Amino acid sequence: MHASTVHHVLTRYRCAHLAHLDRATGRVVRCYERQRPGELVHVDINKLGNIPDGRGHRALGRSQGRKDRAKVGYAYIHNAVEDHSRLAYSELLADEKKETATGFWKRAHTYFSSVGITVERVLTDNGACYKSHIWRDLLAGQGVKHKRTHPYRPQTNGKVERFNRTLVEEWAYARPYRSESKKREAFTGWLLRHHPSCSPEARSFIPGW
Repeated sequence: MHASTVHHVLTRYRCAHLAHLDRATGRVVRCYERQRPGELVHVDINKLGNIPDGRGHRALGRSQGRKDRAKVGYAYIHNAVEDHSRLAYSELLADEKKETATGFWKRAHTYFSSVGITVERVLTDNGACYKSHIWRDLLAGQGVKHKRTHPYRPQTNGKVERFNRTLVEEWAYARPYRSESKKREAFTGWLLRHHPSCSPEARSFIPGW
């Protein structure tokens, strides 16, 4: 039976999503984990729309939400996930420019060092900020090797992609927030609950808020 038919049947009977039960494609999942902390850190950026005060698309509907979003812009969640321990460092920033990305990595690298993790490699996608000269020079100066995923293969950076998805499901879209400030307050609380080993500075670093 075709996967889409199975999905419609599951939806009709209010069962779990097909993706939560089995991989419809039948592809083999190849999981890996580095042998020691710091051997590889996954880095990525997740873009989310800001919420206008008093309303958002989850409360008003997508059509109105799109109009409001054009006025308030977007937030960019920069994430770094250590492969072996799954320890994460996360910041909400205003953009994904090369200067912003390198500033984030400086702080993330400092944080990992503070907990005894010496970063050896960083894996990113092919975003413009990660192909810039200042990103290359920063990592070279730290003695960190930079690896990039193959184009259109986000699965290679799967650990941080999964962290992005968890953030969206358990924080960003967990409930209809009434304002962007309320959503960002909840972001700090979410990190406190899920990453208790992080320092207070790492958990609550939200520049400009």
